[in-house]
Amino acid sequence: MSNHTRHTISILVQNEFGVLARVSGLFSGRGFNIESLSVAETLDPNVSRITLTTSGDAAIVEQINKQLNKLVPVIEVVDFREGDAVDRELALIKVAANTETRRDVMNIVEIFRAKIVDVAPVSYIVQITGSEDKVRAMIQLLRPFDIKEIARTGKAALFRGDRLLTVTTPKPRKKTKSKEKVG
Repeated sequence: MSNHTRHTISILVQNEFGVLARVSGLFSGRGFNIESLSVAETLDPNVSRITLTTSGDAAIVEQINKQLNKLVPVIEVVDFREGDAVDRELALIKVAANTETRRDVMNIVEIFRAKIVDVAPVSYIVQITGSEDKVRAMIQLLRPFDIKEIARTGKAALFRGDRLLTVTTPKPRKKTKSKEKVG
């Protein structure tokens, strides 16, 4: 029986066309689902950071990490261990709110230190940031009020303390096509 665990992986990549498709192809090609995904430029506009979560056997995820490191546009890959990093996600939740329920929804928002970012005659849009568990708990409490729509960012993560995941020396560009092939 394999030991399936949750992994939060950050990948520094050259900011170029097709990189995300190649990275995600490595996961899908091995039967792994990417549960959440966030991608954005870093301090260096030529470098993007992909942060994703997946669940699976640690040995297979380690193999994927090795194969990711072989892709030309990949600079560095880190599989965060629990406690090594701070991670958060953002969710926008559109929930029905009428004169009878507005106060109850506002109380839940206050308890979770979330914010109401839009008010309409029949709904609120609530913004929450925090751990995945916190976001999930708030969604559960808002369900009885008729959630209309949810948009979630996926995790963003940084190492605790002095450890950084930044570009120090870019990985040299490889000329051979054989090393670029994904799975």
